[in-house]
Amino acid sequence: MSYEILPYTKKKASQLGVTIKPSKKADKKIDVFKQNKLVASIGARGYQDYPHYLKEKGKAYADNRRDLYRARHKKDIGKKDSNGWYANNLLW
Repeated sequence: MSYEILPYTKKKASQLGVTIKPSKKADKKIDVFKQNKLVASIGARGYQDYPHYLKEKGKAYADNRRDLYRARHKKDIGKKDSNGWYANNLLW
């Protein structure tokens, strides 16, 4: 079953100027394309993300999970155009 890309992530992708599609990799959620070239595969399957927490559990819970994610991944999310950067900007 493919990952459901929610409007939150679609909007963020548009703001970043990238195209996103459900990933063809079994262990990833989203493939990120820039000028029709694959630049990242992000989001480990089996884990939730901000838009899904927002949809299922509400803003307060989602915001808390976002803070925890960013604390865990602070080394990965700072380098522009890296997988961690895309994951943070599209899924969190």
